[in-house]
Amino acid sequence: MADHYTTLEVAKMLGMAVRSVQLMVDRNELEAWKTPGGHRRISRASVEHWMAAHGAGGATQLPTAGSPGANRPPKAPAGPAKGRAPQILLIEDSVHFQNLVGLIVQQHFPGAQLHVANDGITGLALYGQTQPEVLIVDILLPGIDGATLITTLRSHPQFARSHLIVVTSLDEQQREPYAFALQGVKVIHKPRLVAELPSALAACIPRAQVPA
Repeated sequence: MADHYTTLEVAKMLGMAVRSVQLMVDRNELEAWKTPGGHRRISRASVEHWMAAHGAGGATQLPTAGSPGANRPPKAPAGPAKGRAPQILLIEDSVHFQNLVGLIVQQHFPGAQLHVANDGITGLALYGQTQPEVLIVDILLPGIDGATLITTLRSHPQFARSHLIVVTSLDEQQREPYAFALQGVKVIHKPRLVAELPSALAACIPRAQVPA
C-alpha cells in the first residue's frame, strides 16, 4: 500500500481546493516532501491524522494511492436529499457570533441544521462533508483569511451549489482591500446581523423547504 498522495488526491478526499491543501502543507498541518521532479507528495499518515483530529475520519474513505478510486473525479453534488433538513455552514472564529447566528437560525429556521467551523481550513473540510445550502463566512479568520477563502469558494465549481453570505465587523471603508472578493456577494455588517441575517437566509432557504 502506497504511503503517500498527490496534492490533488488529498484535495479530493477532503473536499477542498488544491490551493487550500498547499496552504495546509505550508503551515506544517500535513507532512509533505517534493520528488526530484518537483512534485509534492503528502504522507498518508499525516492525512489520516488530520482527518481524525477534525472529525472527518468517518466521512471520507481514504483510497489507496494509485488505485482507480484515488484518481477518479469526484461526483457532482446530488443536491439536498428529499426531506433532508437544509444545511447551513458558519465559518466564524468568534464564539459570541457563533452563538448569535445559532440563536437566529433556531428562532427563524428551527428545521435547519447549523454546522460551525472556527477557521477556514476546518470550514473547507466540513463543507465537503455537509454540502450546505448556505455558507456564512467571516472575512477575518485565523489560518486562511476570509478573502482568500471567499475567492477559493467562488472560483471552485464544487461550491457553486451553495448560497454565500459574508459577515464582517469591518465597515465599508475597511472592506475596500477585500472588494475583489466581495463583488456580487451578500455582505452583512455584524452590528446589523440580527436585523439582516434572517431575511438573507430566507432568500436562500424558503421557509416552505424547512421541516417543522
